[in-house]
Amino acid sequence: MNEKSTNSSAVSRRDFIRLGAASAAGFMVVPRHVLGGKGFIAPSDKLVVAGIGVGGKGESDIAMFDQSGKAQIAYLCDVDDRRATNSVKRFPNAKYYKDYREMLDKEHKHIDAVSVSTPDHNHAIQALAAMQLGKHVYVQKPLTHDVWEARLLTKAAKKYKVVTQMGNQGASSDGPRDIREWVEAGLLGDVHTVYCWTDRPVWPQGIAWPKATAPVPQELDWDLWLGTAPQQNYVDKLVPFNWRGWWDYGTGALGDMGCHLLEVPFSVLGLTYLQDVQASVGTVYVDEFKRGYFPESCPPSSHAVMTFPKTAKTAGPIKLHWMDGGIQPERPDELGPNEVFGDGGNGILLVGTKGKALADTYGQNARLLPLSRMEELNVPKKYERVPGGAEGHYAQWVEACLAGYGKKAVSAPFEISGPLTEALLMANLAIRGADLQIDGKYPARNMKLLWDNDAMKVTNFDEVNRFVKREYRRGWEIKES
Repeated sequence: MNEKSTNSSAVSRRDFIRLGAASAAGFMVVPRHVLGGKGFIAPSDKLVVAGIGVGGKGESDIAMFDQSGKAQIAYLCDVDDRRATNSVKRFPNAKYYKDYREMLDKEHKHIDAVSVSTPDHNHAIQALAAMQLGKHVYVQKPLTHDVWEARLLTKAAKKYKVVTQMGNQGASSDGPRDIREWVEAGLLGDVHTVYCWTDRPVWPQGIAWPKATAPVPQELDWDLWLGTAPQQNYVDKLVPFNWRGWWDYGTGALGDMGCHLLEVPFSVLGLTYLQDVQASVGTVYVDEFKRGYFPESCPPSSHAVMTFPKTAKTAGPIKLHWMDGGIQPERPDELGPNEVFGDGGNGILLVGTKGKALADTYGQNARLLPLSRMEELNVPKKYERVPGGAEGHYAQWVEACLAGYGKKAVSAPFEISGPLTEALLMANLAIRGADLQIDGKYPARNMKLLWDNDAMKVTNFDEVNRFVKREYRRGWEIKES
C-alpha cells in the first residue's frame, strides 16, 4: 500500500446514522447543521467520494465535486504521484492510494461514489468494479474504449441501481435544450443531416511507435498505468497526454471531442444506435516517396459518415458527418463570409428542410442561420435548465447520488451516454478499418460497414470485429459479475 495520508475520519452517512442511533438513548444530540450555522452541511449529509485518476482532468473533476459543497473528497488514487500532487495538497485529509483495487477493497464500506478520470483503456474496468460494489459513478468521456464495454456499463448501471454520469458537461448546458425546442417548434423543418467537426488532434497521430525506450519515472507505477493494455516498454512523452493518439490506450479525436459535439444531435433528435458507417482517413508518409503504415496510431485526420435509423423525432434516417484533423464541412450559404463557423476549430451544424442551426463545443452559443433569425426568435422554454449549465453538471450528479437511484435526473446517465459512446466507437471501427492494410491493400477504405446491433458485430468486414472487444492483458480481464 502506498499512502500519503492515514486519515481515518471519513465517516460514511451509514456509520453516522448507526452511531447516532446507538447514543440516542443516553442524551439529546444537537444536529450538526445547527452547531455549524446557516449553510453548514454536516459531514454525514455529504457524498463521500473517491477519485481514481486525480491529476489533470481528474484534478478539476474532484475540485468541482468539492465546490458543490455537498461532497467530501475522502479518497484519492493515482498511479503517478507527480500528477496527484495538487489534489493531495488540496485534500490533505484524504487517504491516498496508487492501486484502485486496493482502495476499493479496503475502503468500500466508507465510499458512496467514485469518479473515474483515467486514460480511456481503463475506464470500464475501474467503473465496473465500483458499480459492482454498489457505488455511484462519474466517468470521464468517452465512457469506454471499446463498443462492448459501453454496452456492458449501460447494462450495469441498471443492474446495480447506481446513479451514473459521463463527464460530458455539454449535456447540462443550455445549448442542446435551446436547439431541441427550436426543432420541436418546427423552425428547422425535418432535420436530415448533421455535421460535427474538430481541429483535434493536438497530440501526435499517424506516427510510428518510438523505437527508443526510456526509464520509468520513479513516481509512476507503469504496470498499473498499463492496466488492461498489452505489456509494453515505457517510452517518453506517452504519459500524461499523448496516449490519446495510440489505439491501445486512446480513442483519438473522436473519443476526445466526439461526446462534446454529438451530444446535440443525440439529445435533439433522439439518436441511439447506428445502422452503418463509412470512413476515409488522412495519409501519412515516411519520406517524400514512401507511404507510411502505422496501425498502432490513430490517423492524422478522418471523415466518418454515420447513418442512424428514423426516430420518433425525425422524418427519416439521419446522416451524421464526423470530421477531425482540421477538416470542416462546406460553409452554409446562410453564414456571412466573416461570421465564425462554429467556434473556429469545432462546431455542430444541423440541416433541416426549413432551416439550419449552428453551435460551438458543448452545444454552446446555439444560433439559427442566418443569424437574423435570432432577432425574431420567440420559442417558449419547455425543458428545465441545469443550474450552472456545464459547470452544474458536477453538482447535478452529487445531488442525484445523495437522493438515491431513480430519484433525481442527470443529464448524461449511462442509458444515454452509453449508446452515444457506442456510436463514436463504431465510427472508430470504420476509421480503423479504412486504415487497415491486408496483403498490401486497404480493402475497407470507403467501404460501408453494416452493423448488427443485437449481435454487436460488423456483418460485412469481420477483420474489424476484434476491436469491438479487445483482448485484455492477463490478470486485467473485465469480470462481468
